Amino acid sequence: MQDQRNLITAVALAAAIFLGFQYFFPPAKPPAKPVEQTTAAAAPTVALGPDGVPTPVASAVPDAAPVAHGQTPAERAKLIAGGKRVRIDSARVHGSINLVGARFDDVTLADYRLTTDPGSSDIVLLSPLGTAEPYFADFGWTAAGTGLKLPGPDTLWTADRDVIAPDQPVTLSWDNGEGLKFQRVITLDKDYMFRVVDRVANSGKAGVTLFPWARLQRLGDMKVADEFILHEGLVGVLDGRLKEHKYKDIKDETHLSEASTGGWIGFTDKYWLTAIVPSQDVAFTASFNHALAATGDRYQVDYLKPGLELGVGATVETEGRLFAGAKEVHLLDRYASELGVAKFDLAIDFGWFYFLTKPIFLVIDIFNKVLGNFGLAILLLTVIIKGIMYPLANKSYESMSKMKKLAPKMAEIRERFKDDRARQQQETMELYKREKVNPLAGCLPIVVQIPVFFALYKVLFVSIEMRHAPFFGWIHDLAAPDPTHILNLFGLIPWTPPGFLGIGVWPIIMGATMFLQQRMNPPPPDPVQAKVFMFMPLIFTFMLSTFPAGLVIYWTWNNLLSIAQQWLIMRRMGVKI
Repeated sequence: MQDQRNLITAVALAAAIFLGFQYFFPPAKPPAKPVEQTTAAAAPTVALGPDGVPTPVASAVPDAAPVAHGQTPAERAKLIAGGKRVRIDSARVHGSINLVGARFDDVTLADYRLTTDPGSSDIVLLSPLGTAEPYFADFGWTAAGTGLKLPGPDTLWTADRDVIAPDQPVTLSWDNGEGLKFQRVITLDKDYMFRVVDRVANSGKAGVTLFPWARLQRLGDMKVADEFILHEGLVGVLDGRLKEHKYKDIKDETHLSEASTGGWIGFTDKYWLTAIVPSQDVAFTASFNHALAATGDRYQVDYLKPGLELGVGATVETEGRLFAGAKEVHLLDRYASELGVAKFDLAIDFGWFYFLTKPIFLVIDIFNKVLGNFGLAILLLTVIIKGIMYPLANKSYESMSKMKKLAPKMAEIRERFKDDRARQQQETMELYKREKVNPLAGCLPIVVQIPVFFALYKVLFVSIEMRHAPFFGWIHDLAAPDPTHILNLFGLIPWTPPGFLGIGVWPIIMGATMFLQQRMNPPPPDPVQAKVFMFMPLIFTFMLSTFPAGLVIYWTWNNLLSIAQQWLIMRRMGVKI
């Protein structure tokens, strides 16, 4: 019975770590090009106008998205070149702002590429209407009435300069010809945050009330990886609480809204984020919405601020921000602290183990800055974790060494009571008690390491800092599986095996270290159990072959450290190695 319990415990642990991981946390896939999405929503007193603009009136369902710039996909560069634009010139971002509608619809990330090849294309984040994947942001004003002439998606603004850069803001202007003069000052920092300050001066004959708004739209069929470990879709922090809506869910709900003071709202991909951030001390209504437009699905997120009364001869001003870039941990933390953007780091899906996942990332990041390599940083982290768990592992290995010493006595008990399983079990337990041996002690280090294993996997999966981070040799991306394949003789045969058969060098090394560590442990007394354990390294090799290389390297190095520790303990106790 004890042997059977040991076998069940070992198999259950293996299944919990690996089979469960394969189901809930599918292998990392190469990041796809950012897709477009949008959501919109409104409070009971807010609706979307015919062009998707939030308006402060009770209204019906949002209408189709604007298609003034063409309904058929066109070559992106050609479409952009044909418009009137202000060029974005920054070390980290390039693109342009469309003067028609004052729309942010052309943003490319200059320091991230599609693949590890230095010659591959930069990551395109925002694209204009008329392209295959429209994805854009805009800011504006709305009013309760319908007779007021306000800037809209077809309004042509004038700019005071042709280029916007971190040290060169641009000012856009438009006059409605009826006494309202609109001015928009756009500033870009050295990273991914745009600051948008809107001013309106009233030289007309009557006062008006204007409501500031901002929105993000994505058009098209959002095909994202439906993975339990990762959220991709609509996201925001409202009144201090994280809000997440998948594209398929918002299609069912159609219309969601919530009032908040402080926070942000946007779209998140695995590594990229676009978010609109209102002033953090002003109340607003945030909205998520899906509608069918002439070009297909339209997703929109937006916010609407309270109305500002603009008397004759007066001027009003409002401020908002747009983030369009990579989800870098330290950058989001800096925006949260310097700009007061509430819980901005939650845009990175660190998951349920946030209290463990983020600290592990921060430690690895510190080590990387010292060592210059994330792989070496993971190895150093493993040494520290082993040091923390040293007392527990010591007891475990001492117990296993004692069991190895007891192997002859256990064999004698089985021989003496081979026809009486109950007596055999009783005598075995008495032997354990006399020798002060805990047969389950060997499982404790594995149980304790499971949360660390999950957290490290999450860090490798969602942290953009790990994306395309090289190790040594053939590992050019720690967040991707080992690219080598034993079945094609590591590239000598011109054939790429299916993913589940693509066993690389590092998984093989991991399996070998696991086999070696297994051989140092006392052999299972039961023949069936022994055969199962004999195949465990091979099974684990196949399972881990599709996991990120960084995780396999961690597991291999952890095995080697365990072997060294176990060897020292066995030698100290006089157990034959």
